[in-house]
Amino acid sequence: MAPYSGAGVRCPVTSRLDGSGRYDRRVSQVPLVRYRSVDEDSARWLDFPFRQGDIVISTRSKSGTTWMQMICALLVLQTTELPEPLGRLSPWLDWLGTPRQNVVARLEAQDHRRFIKTHTPLDGIPLDRRATYIVVVRHPLDMAVSLYHQGDNIDRTRLRQLTGQPEPREPPPPRPALHEWLLSWIDWDGSRHEQLDSLPGVLWHASDAWTRRRQPNIVLVHYDSLSGDLEGEMRRLAAALGITVPDSLWLVMVRAAGFEEMRVNAVLTAPDPADILKDRSQFFRRGSSGAGREVLTPDELAHYEARVGHMAPPDVVAWLHHS
Repeated sequence: MAPYSGAGVRCPVTSRLDGSGRYDRRVSQVPLVRYRSVDEDSARWLDFPFRQGDIVISTRSKSGTTWMQMICALLVLQTTELPEPLGRLSPWLDWLGTPRQNVVARLEAQDHRRFIKTHTPLDGIPLDRRATYIVVVRHPLDMAVSLYHQGDNIDRTRLRQLTGQPEPREPPPPRPALHEWLLSWIDWDGSRHEQLDSLPGVLWHASDAWTRRRQPNIVLVHYDSLSGDLEGEMRRLAAALGITVPDSLWLVMVRAAGFEEMRVNAVLTAPDPADILKDRSQFFRRGSSGAGREVLTPDELAHYEARVGHMAPPDVVAWLHHS
């Protein structure tokens, strides 16, 4: 199952003083939900020093995070030659594997428009009027299958070292086969706070973003829309971000954002600034939709659809299923 095990608790956000001693009202003052796991803590967003034009990319795991980071890199920098690996250009603020002060210092040193990664839903991070928040969703079954395969590509010993977790006293039990694992993922009945990459967590992340879709600095994107019309979606994002791209650059930028091109350049594009992936090229395993539905029988798929229908509003389900 997914690695999240921390409980969600209410974490109040207070006004902070700006340089003149006045309260800064650009950051929303509503209480935030704190999401914690063995390797993430959304409280690292508290008092983050936003800048005008910041871009925050909020997704569930294996739902198009790296793809959107690459698109933002291309739109902002307007070159296909990344000056450094994507995971360093667009750091993951919530991740406990790197000290927060190091991440903030890296972002403070950037002189280009910043684009920051998070797996925290929007109710867990400050919503600043100066920033644009891009939420990418994917069909939950496709996300789950990709997450399952990603689990085999993570160096767990290295991850424990970076996050300060003890070594297990006994070897972990063998992982179940994909079909068995996916059925248990569909039927898992805990709280989203326990496992954000669970079905309840996926549905909440999307539902919360959907309710905010009319806010001027919230942009919703579906993985299948990127797959079906990458250039069109990149142009839509450029318009939403107020970025002008010369006509002469569009073709080369769209090509650079393609799945195969990113896999070829996995040394730079895979999100692995701390060397926890066993094989960076395997991070880009398939990149297409339908894997989850291929695993299930018609009855099992109907069971999944009925379960989702009881857990999220119909318009959110239709969006997630891209129907």
